[in-house]
Amino acid sequence: MTTATTHTLDVPGATLTYDVRGPLPPADGRPPLLFIAQPMDASGFGTLASYFPDRTVVTYDPRGLGRSTRSDGETANTPQQQADDLHRLVAELGGTVDLLGSSGGAVTGLHLVSAHPADVRTFVAHEPPLLGVLPDAQEAFAAEKKVQDAYHQRGWGAGMAAFIALTSWEGELTDEFGAELPDPAGFGLPTGDDGSRADPLLSGISNAITAYQPDIPALIAAPTRVVVAAGIESTGTLTWRTSSALADELDQELTVFPSNHGGFLGDEYGQPGQPEAFAARLREVLEGGS
Repeated sequence: MTTATTHTLDVPGATLTYDVRGPLPPADGRPPLLFIAQPMDASGFGTLASYFPDRTVVTYDPRGLGRSTRSDGETANTPQQQADDLHRLVAELGGTVDLLGSSGGAVTGLHLVSAHPADVRTFVAHEPPLLGVLPDAQEAFAAEKKVQDAYHQRGWGAGMAAFIALTSWEGELTDEFGAELPDPAGFGLPTGDDGSRADPLLSGISNAITAYQPDIPALIAAPTRVVVAAGIESTGTLTWRTSSALADELDQELTVFPSNHGGFLGDEYGQPGQPEAFAARLREVLEGGS
């Protein structure tokens, strides 16, 4: 496995920490392959990176997450700010990358391509949680609020149990969601409340990500090859549906990957997907396959 070297980049209001596996500039002339997520940081991409020993792979922690610190006095995570950070990182890496964006990282990537289309050669947007593109957007935002209310009222375990219920819901959301939220103990989650309310997934500080409205004309006009993807095991769930709706707006077929929302994961968080199969599919897509 290629050893990762860790670097930092000072940007307005933050210091970004990123890891590079392989030479810069890449020895083969291909652009670096950049993996991004949100709110997950670079620590979740180690296994996936190991399946690309022939590419220079870059992973990073978004500002305020993992090892990347922020000094801007803000707490909100917005795709616009994250995309500006990425634009500066891409410039540091040589000016152009191939990009896999997962979850909130896919939303950041959409804004990066819209604002700086020359930065990205191929962009794979894997399960972006764009609630506003859904036909049941109003119900989806209401369900998101119920998850956040559970977190703020009863703590992390209750909030995460509600989040699991939301992300497992198949089909359009209705008022029935949240009428009776699951017991966190049923998922092996803590039932106590430690008093913390800063979780980036549950607290609401990332609401700008789920509320983001992609600039469809800009994405279509960009020289970037944009590929919207979702895991086969996510079929019918919230992020499958948001991905499918975005693909429809971009007049393309949804590209299906193995596994689920975290299909690229190894044992990083104890919930492995199918990283080898995911990597093979990603390689196929990056090389022009559909």
